[in-house]
Amino acid sequence: MSELVYPPVITAAKTMFRLLDLRLDVSGSEHVPHTGGAVLASNHVSYLDFIFCGYGAHPARRLVRFMAKDSVFRHRVSGPLMRGMKHIPVNRAAGAGSYAAAVGALRRGEVVGVFPEATISRSLTVKDLKNGAARMSQEANVPLLPVALWGTQRLWTKGRPRTLTRRHTPITIVVGEPMDPAAYPDATVMTADLRTRLSALVDRAQREYPDKPSGPDDTWWQPAHLGGSAPTPEEAAELDRSERRTRSVS
Repeated sequence: MSELVYPPVITAAKTMFRLLDLRLDVSGSEHVPHTGGAVLASNHVSYLDFIFCGYGAHPARRLVRFMAKDSVFRHRVSGPLMRGMKHIPVNRAAGAGSYAAAVGALRRGEVVGVFPEATISRSLTVKDLKNGAARMSQEANVPLLPVALWGTQRLWTKGRPRTLTRRHTPITIVVGEPMDPAAYPDATVMTADLRTRLSALVDRAQREYPDKPSGPDDTWWQPAHLGGSAPTPEEAAELDRSERRTRSVS
């Protein structure tokens, strides 16, 4: 499969990392298979998570095809890039087609990236997960790998101004051990185990993160259970419900 767009985009991203002097810490990349299909299931705390989740597979020389909402593919700038990198558009009104495309890619030996929380977690903890990642893993008979990201929210997240020029920010990427779909009786059980594993990896990344808030006004990027001022999971869920209600009447 020819790759005319993805390699230059990776080069541009790595150049950005160097210019911003991002302190990237990748662990567990040896779990990403060098050949064959796999699902990467990541937590979601930033609009930039796909860049860093994909970077976690880079040591294995794998290009990750991410599932992303179809509106991104219709944008005049991002659309050609997303199509050129062979990412997979998700139309929530017609999800079966997106799901089938992802399973087809997995069966062809591609690595597919998924954010099973569906939306960014305002609480910075792992929300309830959709079971699509587990279902795809089982149907294509490929491993499912949890991926924890931390620090990306400091660059750009929901409800906060973009700080894309922020320098020296530590970014943690942890790839967990692969989950064998044959070990699970159904997707619901596999999804529950994925959430447990993902939560443990995120907690590890949070507690081992090398930076601390610089003062009382800088605690927004820490979860409430670690003393931060991010919304609690309950508060975040109410904010999400309010946002959905606003969209439904607009």
